[in-house]
Amino acid sequence: MPFGRQRVVGIVVELSDHSDVAADKLRDLLEVLDAKPVFPAADLALLRWAAEYYHHPVGEVFAAAQPKLLRAGQDSIARQIVWSPTSAAAAALAGGQLQRAPRQLALLRRICDIGSLVESQLDIELPGWRAAARELKRRGLLQSSAVAIAPEGAQVQARGTGPALNVAQEGALAAVIGQLGKAGAFLLDGVTGSGKTEVYLRLAGEVIARGGSVLVLCPEIGLTPQLVERFHARFDGTIAALHSGLTDRERLDAWRVASSGSARIVIGTRSAVFAPLPALGLIIVDEEHDPSYKQQEGGFRYSARDLALLRGQRAQVPVVLGSATPSFESLHNVAHERMTRLHLPERAGNAQPPRLTLIDLRAHAVHRGLSTPLLAAMDRHLATGAQVLLYLNRRGYAPTLLCTSCGWSAQCRSCDARLTVHQRAGVLACHHCGAEQPRPDRCPRCGYEVRPLGHGTERVEETLAERFPGLAVERFDRDILRAQEALEGAIARVHSGAARILVGTQMLTKGHHFPDVTLVGILNADQSLFSTDFRATERLAQTIVQVAGRAGRADRAGEVMIQSQYPDHPLLRTLLEQGYEGFATTAMSEREQAQWPPFLRMAVLRASDTSAEGAMRFLAAARAAADLPGEISLRGPVPAAMTRRADRYHAQLLVESAQRARLQKFLSGWIPTVEALPARGNLRWVLDVDPLEVF
Repeated sequence: MPFGRQRVVGIVVELSDHSDVAADKLRDLLEVLDAKPVFPAADLALLRWAAEYYHHPVGEVFAAAQPKLLRAGQDSIARQIVWSPTSAAAAALAGGQLQRAPRQLALLRRICDIGSLVESQLDIELPGWRAAARELKRRGLLQSSAVAIAPEGAQVQARGTGPALNVAQEGALAAVIGQLGKAGAFLLDGVTGSGKTEVYLRLAGEVIARGGSVLVLCPEIGLTPQLVERFHARFDGTIAALHSGLTDRERLDAWRVASSGSARIVIGTRSAVFAPLPALGLIIVDEEHDPSYKQQEGGFRYSARDLALLRGQRAQVPVVLGSATPSFESLHNVAHERMTRLHLPERAGNAQPPRLTLIDLRAHAVHRGLSTPLLAAMDRHLATGAQVLLYLNRRGYAPTLLCTSCGWSAQCRSCDARLTVHQRAGVLACHHCGAEQPRPDRCPRCGYEVRPLGHGTERVEETLAERFPGLAVERFDRDILRAQEALEGAIARVHSGAARILVGTQMLTKGHHFPDVTLVGILNADQSLFSTDFRATERLAQTIVQVAGRAGRADRAGEVMIQSQYPDHPLLRTLLEQGYEGFATTAMSEREQAQWPPFLRMAVLRASDTSAEGAMRFLAAARAAADLPGEISLRGPVPAAMTRRADRYHAQLLVESAQRARLQKFLSGWIPTVEALPARGNLRWVLDVDPLEVF
């Protein structure tokens, strides 16, 4: 459509037989790009609901649900180029016009013999045919046209039945199958190694056998390749993958395959919750507790897990949320009977839960972050031919570079943060804004020696190489495994046994199955014990349980050793003595007393400016403009926990209510007022509904 001097692509969401705009002010559409709606009515309604709930412009919501090339005007239906002869082709062949052009002659004869050929087939039969085709087209002997590709029959079948299920798995499977064709929300709460994925596969097979399709969401496709591999191993036919690692063309192709119904299984990350699937029969959200399901950057800050639940409700299909460490929101929904809990309390097969031990760092010698008991345990497990996994959620060599004389430390020039030492690259890097600078050998203030303080995965890797010479160490973090191919190579070395010791960040906690790992060491369990973030302890407990679950699969016993300066901390004691369920019960009670989510509904108005005063001034004006009903409270404005990031100053204003409906009603009236406030050109603001982070 014409838009000023531009031509832009729009989406028709409603039709009307009249307009309040004068006829001479209206502009005609230039072209209708899609003969059928890009979004079915149910999906369109979901997107409009999301725009209202998250109070975000509907156009940007639609944009988030489409591949980039589709937004740019590409056809929503896959097409292929077909080459066919013109009416003059036969006479040209009969008259011998192409005897001096053998490649053109061969191409024209082949196309005339068949009647028409698609480009992909020509690539196979006559490599290098394109130059000849262009000349034949110029001479009027060939013509090309774009033809819609008919969707495949989508004959997806399961290969085999998989391993035998235990009683708990059978019960979970039966409960969800009994709900097929109807709305229903299930929490598949199973300990690590309990066979949740096998339940997913059985459910998918049942839905496909009934003619339906399945949407599977996972937190990060690059970190959960085994989930994709297991679906490919169990089902033949097309499986579409939708994630940010694809090129724009690959993403459009996958979207088209899903939309046409050629793929009966779609596996993807957060944005795949909007994927168009004809005959949707089941939605699975794996690792539902993972914060990656919440969009926390940019404008449209939605929760894919929450939208998956709503999509299932509207489509009248069951939604299964799976986790070994369920989010408190899901546990709260179970307690209020909005969700059915399906419990898998035991590991599949003969696998036993690992034995957990706390190591008091105050009582044991520590060598570069590794305590004496942990090193002794590593010697013992490695001697049996097993593998060892060490977890430290801190990449780089060391978190700080410190002067041993004057106390100077390397600070980021653009953020309120210290620079991380990256020894191998010889740089100091900010993990918040990405800034880098060369690592100095001497203190820039006094000229004395500088030393790295603390430990990151790079430094632990160096220590392990010295302590265990001859044993290959595989490091898992974003510094060295940026590309999917690098990650797959690292995983392959682990499975082959070439890598004996694994060290890494949260990459190691998500979806990986390492059957030969029998010892897990958590090097620093104290990072979140005293955080001001009300979710910090929940996330720490989830991380400990998830990484501990990598130890001891199949018939190999597992051991987990947790290093801490505070081994008597109530969180750690409760987690070890009562497990995640006991911890969650205690922590949920504390949340209720303190009136934090899920017992309270929240939204955060976030602002940033090139000056701290600008951000605070805007939020103060927003607060003053609020017409507060009695059931709404505002906190702030206050500077963010890290006030300065990337040379911008951040602040926030918290909105609270005991009732979701009352919060939404207030936001609907308040946000238009906020939009009308005068603001400096450098100011940016965004509303975050149901935020994961507050401080």
